Amino acid sequence: MRPWRRRNWWTRRGEDCTISPESPAAAAARLRRPAEIRARCADMLAAGERGALPHFDLRTDRLGTVADVVADVTRERYPDLAIPWHSRWRHFEAGGIDRWGRLASGLAGAERARVALDLLVPSVLLDAGTGGAWRFREGATGKVFGRSEGLAVASFSLFASGGFSSVPEGPLRTDAVTLCAFDAERLARAFQAGDGNRLEGLDGRAQLLRSLGQTIRARPDLFGDSGRVGGLFDHFRARSREKLLGAAELLETLVEALGPVWPGRIRLDGNTLGDVWRHRAVRRADKTDGLVPFHKLCQWLAYSLVEPFGEAGLEVGDIGALTGLAEYRNGGLLIDGGVLVPRDAQALKVAHAPGEEIIVEWRALTTALLDRLAPLVGAKLKPDGAGMDLPLPRLLEGGTWAAGRRLAAAAREGAGPPIRLASDGTVF
Repeated sequence: MRPWRRRNWWTRRGEDCTISPESPAAAAARLRRPAEIRARCADMLAAGERGALPHFDLRTDRLGTVADVVADVTRERYPDLAIPWHSRWRHFEAGGIDRWGRLASGLAGAERARVALDLLVPSVLLDAGTGGAWRFREGATGKVFGRSEGLAVASFSLFASGGFSSVPEGPLRTDAVTLCAFDAERLARAFQAGDGNRLEGLDGRAQLLRSLGQTIRARPDLFGDSGRVGGLFDHFRARSREKLLGAAELLETLVEALGPVWPGRIRLDGNTLGDVWRHRAVRRADKTDGLVPFHKLCQWLAYSLVEPFGEAGLEVGDIGALTGLAEYRNGGLLIDGGVLVPRDAQALKVAHAPGEEIIVEWRALTTALLDRLAPLVGAKLKPDGAGMDLPLPRLLEGGTWAAGRRLAAAAREGAGPPIRLASDGTVF
């Protein structure tokens, strides 16, 4: 079949672009692959190194200084360098409390993995920016948490109380019946949000839960006939080979399953793409021209599933296929550390929607630079010539996320990101 030609919307008038005959569904599937995320973010970094980006100048000579900061924070947090995976489980342990261990003490095998999925998926979906003021007081301990830890503890408390289950005799589950009826008022009560304790994006978060419920109902081939999130574990187990599941396959399935959940995203001839955005610097001579995938929440969910799947006898292999996470703590580290310098200082004074080019550029550069940062930090943690093998989930946990928060606290009251995001409760 000969490739067909059309005028591409990124090109100048009169310039043609050869378009491949790939189907929209195949193109959408390609954008789910972690290799495609890494390749397109690397293209953005290459454009930055040529000085060809519209929003940021790169100072890669500052990466060594940032690596020093990350190594120092990592040693402080994990003196023995036994660094766990960066995952939602670390937030569930906020305040040094093993909440999951207590909750799941009577569970084992496949059902324990299903319950872990039931807990993780809504909790990760609800983990968009909170704003600086919101706090959650945990009833069982009286401890108060904000930001990601607060959202984790609040969603854990809601789950543990049976708040996502329609089955009284089975409270530890998240099912479509309850999700489809979830509204902002119910979420506000569960998360203690209201006057004097404002949580950004309540309506958007509630809509995500309802969309998740609708997706579960629409995809019994993925979630099974039980109508619960945890049914996805049985799909993965059936697809695994000799009890081994590739990380890339895990991510691609998660994006396929959860892509329709997010509202207002780019669609490719009817195929919902999920966490995919446009930037003029990433060129492709096909239907995906200008598209930059990240799939941040699904990648974080994939990292978070390694532990419970392993406990159930399903090993997740080739974790290095996944990328770093394109979110504001990692990205803020690079701006506050002087590696990324906004061309327009006014950009730091206004809030930006997630689809604006400056945000897409920031996230892509963050993803690509995390790959470069990992060996630098590993060399500083073990400066004996051999260095330390530092997989990305350990770099993030050690690591870049905590260092980004620390630099933000030193630079700005409230420790917010250097670039403000107009959050609707549905984005990173």
